[in-house]
Amino acid sequence: MDVKKIKLADKITPVLTRGEINGKKIGDQGTAPKKVMFLTGAKSVQFSATPTEWMTLIPTTYNADTLGIRPDLINRPIDSWAELLNPEFKGKTALLNIPAIGIMDAAMAIEAMGHVKYGDKGNMTKAEIDQTMKILIDAKRSGQFRAFWKDFNESVNLMASGEVVIQSMWSPAVTKVRTMGVACKFQPLKEGYRSWASGFGLPRSLQGRKLDAAYEFINWFQDGWAGAYLMRQGYYAGVLDTAKSHMQPYEWDYWIEGKAAAQDIKAPDGQLLEKAGTVRDGGSYNQRMGAIACWNAVMDENTYMVQKWNEFIAA
Repeated sequence: MDVKKIKLADKITPVLTRGEINGKKIGDQGTAPKKVMFLTGAKSVQFSATPTEWMTLIPTTYNADTLGIRPDLINRPIDSWAELLNPEFKGKTALLNIPAIGIMDAAMAIEAMGHVKYGDKGNMTKAEIDQTMKILIDAKRSGQFRAFWKDFNESVNLMASGEVVIQSMWSPAVTKVRTMGVACKFQPLKEGYRSWASGFGLPRSLQGRKLDAAYEFINWFQDGWAGAYLMRQGYYAGVLDTAKSHMQPYEWDYWIEGKAAAQDIKAPDGQLLEKAGTVRDGGSYNQRMGAIACWNAVMDENTYMVQKWNEFIAA
């Protein structure tokens, strides 16, 4: 994409374009957006390490993910990914069964326990994959895991029922459990967050009016309405300034500034998400995105990793 045709390109958050927040570098293991956001030329197949006038993607949503917990059933502080594999929670933990993401959650826990020091959790060597899977298979055989979920509703049901007290989770699923009247927390952890980002790309075949329309849509998307809609679900927008202009001050204060909600927080459909006085788990945008440890990725050894992951699930 030609940056000159994207009106707010220079307003895209530096978290994604430069891998920093308030001038401070954040974790970039895995596929950090800054590594793949720019090309060296219009038709290049080489990524540029620094911003250029050619972008690969326009960010839509991104977030900082961590473990979901049931604080009412645990009754003690949880501050480390290592707790996912703590035998204290035997039979009451769950892991995301999407190999490329589940293995990174597992790696966060395994590294926190001191068992493996990864060079890059988002791009493991075969030896690191083998070490990881051995630890996971041993834990599975000892009964550590209650389930391996693949979709949003599964994770919600496991947590809401109390079958699971600590697990891989997504922000909207935590919110869903809360709207059911069940205590659930998206727990900040000392090792940091596993982050992810998604975006729009354009097919190279687009030409003429279709290409113009695609750029027009991108410019509309960054203009704020869509960003505000997504941020009311707990995600973050690529351009924060315009999204702010489409949110009420109390909404911005809650979702981005980490302040206590001055009034009830509603979802885009009007459903109650949080009551007045609540503070977002993890705090402000700067606190959450400033504590990134790694990003979702597809490893060089992805085929081997998936084979080993399937052996783990079948063990």
